[in-house]
Amino acid sequence: MSTANFVHAAARQGFQAGADAYERGRPGYPAIAIEFLQQTFGISSATTVVDLAAGTGKFTRQLADLGCQLTAIEPVEGMRQKFQTLLPNIPILQGTAESIPLDAASVDVITVAQAFHWFQGEAALTEIHRVLKPGGYLGILWNIRDESADWVAQISEIITPYEGDAPRYRTGQWRTAFEQTDLFTPLETQTFSHVQRYDLDTAIDRVASISFIAALGAHTQQTVLQQARELLEQHPQTCDRPIIEHPYCTEVFWCSRKN
Repeated sequence: MSTANFVHAAARQGFQAGADAYERGRPGYPAIAIEFLQQTFGISSATTVVDLAAGTGKFTRQLADLGCQLTAIEPVEGMRQKFQTLLPNIPILQGTAESIPLDAASVDVITVAQAFHWFQGEAALTEIHRVLKPGGYLGILWNIRDESADWVAQISEIITPYEGDAPRYRTGQWRTAFEQTDLFTPLETQTFSHVQRYDLDTAIDRVASISFIAALGAHTQQTVLQQARELLEQHPQTCDRPIIEHPYCTEVFWCSRKN
């Protein structure tokens, strides 16, 4: 079965078209969250780690700094091409969470950054369980826009009408598979504060990198991006500032494979 069958159309189209904007506009992850995962999972030079739905490698490159034995997996060709340009020394394979091109019980740790809400949860957990060694860890995390900042909330008001049926972290529907599975221990969670600092053009790339915005027709997309630009140029929290500070809450979840 083609991996495309597992990938939602908004992700397949939007991330294919928006790989450049994704790389420019998306934040990395706070160092304290990486350190937390390293300590919790006991990641060392001997640890085999797979980064699922790796995209352009935003999270993968931070994992690489840990010195582990690292492989990335990404279904969207445009994202893989960008990844290979930026991180030529890290192997990246075509695959999905529901169809991982690796042997059974071959991996110590699997990570998923900014992506588990796209997965077919039950099928993904079954496949992740197959690939992980007994007792191996699954770590998932998201950078969540902190809408306590008024301008961030207003950006959400601009983009939300276009989300259609695209899965979103905030609905919590991704949790269902974890609540129903007996393959993994219960999810644990930790939250970290994070700030992304960027100029106005990069702020617009951040909006353009959102899957369902990237998948819009050119005219509609430009209308949305212009609305976002006008907001940032006029809002008292962002106007006339060479560097905009975008607050996030980084939500980290983890569990382990039952034997």
